[in-house]
Amino acid sequence: MDPNVEKILKLPTKQKILLLVLLSVIEAAALVWFLYLPKYNELSGLKTELARLEGEIDEKTRITKNLPKLQAEYEKLNQELAQALTELPNSQEIPSLLTSITTLGKNAGLDFLTFRPKGEVPKEFYADVPVDIIVSGSYFSVANFFAAVANLPRIVNITNVAFSDIKNVNNRMMTKVTCLATTFRFLDKKEIKDDKKTASKK
Repeated sequence: MDPNVEKILKLPTKQKILLLVLLSVIEAAALVWFLYLPKYNELSGLKTELARLEGEIDEKTRITKNLPKLQAEYEKLNQELAQALTELPNSQEIPSLLTSITTLGKNAGLDFLTFRPKGEVPKEFYADVPVDIIVSGSYFSVANFFAAVANLPRIVNITNVAFSDIKNVNNRMMTKVTCLATTFRFLDKKEIKDDKKTASKK
């Protein structure tokens, strides 16, 4: 018999039990370290991946449920953009718009003393188109003119309004009005590129 085994067999019972417990603990630790922990880590990784995939499914399900609403909002935004486009003329429509403004003034009973378009002021995607205007006529005619301009389908802002030469003519209050009419137009892609190049050179 192996001397080591004989030596162990001759040990007192308490020491044999202690040795057996120690061997059992070492075996259990080996099983945990080499078998349980790798499987546990693999299971944890699979649970994390499962949670991620479930989150993706929930997100895609939510988007799918909201798709009709998102499409409706997209259509609404497109309609609002189309409406905005109708309110800003392009470069070809500016002369006819300016003609419309003078026609409205004459129809309101005003005399145009000055109608002088100024240089355009480019912005990011549109340009200001300012026009110096001086008209003469009654207060009533001026009010009608401003109201008619406000009702144009295109955006036209009247600013810097100043009244002068106020006088009573045949029981009608007559005046001269100086103002700045500003409309706006969209810049085409080439103009936007050119403006960016000019700005970068500065």
